[in-house]
Amino acid sequence: MQPSNHIAFKEWAVVVDALGQGEQVLILRKGGIREERGQFHVDHREFWLFPTQYHEAERSIIPSKRPRLRDIAASAPKDAVDIEYYAVADSVVQITGPEVLKRLQGRHVWSKQILQERFQFGREPGLHALLTRVYRRPAPERFALRGSYSGCKSWVELERALSTESLTPVLPDVEYSAHREEILEMLVDHAHAHS
Repeated sequence: MQPSNHIAFKEWAVVVDALGQGEQVLILRKGGIREERGQFHVDHREFWLFPTQYHEAERSIIPSKRPRLRDIAASAPKDAVDIEYYAVADSVVQITGPEVLKRLQGRHVWSKQILQERFQFGREPGLHALLTRVYRRPAPERFALRGSYSGCKSWVELERALSTESLTPVLPDVEYSAHREEILEMLVDHAHAHS
């Protein structure tokens, strides 16, 4: 793990919450419209999770998480973002078959419909799956929102690097490894892995 990092990955706040609570270890991404050719690239294997409300809609997540989405949105700071979680992507898999999405139900908080839409969006169907080990800071660090953080892009550079020295994993080693192995087994036959 890097001793400090200023790279952050933008993700819906309700997904960041699920990752931070150990409810999922998977990030699924297509790409932001401002990214090169609308495609997502795994430019970094370690990054802070940058929670956003952008494009977040209740229909996009499973019904059981919709109350949590409303709670998070109601308590989010208006002109700032709280950075609390750090992710290390130990495996990146390109999902090329839509049948894999069915296998992954119950492993994430996105709705079936939104994942199908994301999978089909653009010239080439598919999604990137990042298997991530997530760690928690002792306390969140607040950053004022800046213009450089806005827009439909996955990666942003924080104005200052944060130390990773005092992080603790949100899941014990054994539990994370079990989730990781089960998901990789689901993905291996129908995807391209980049460990």
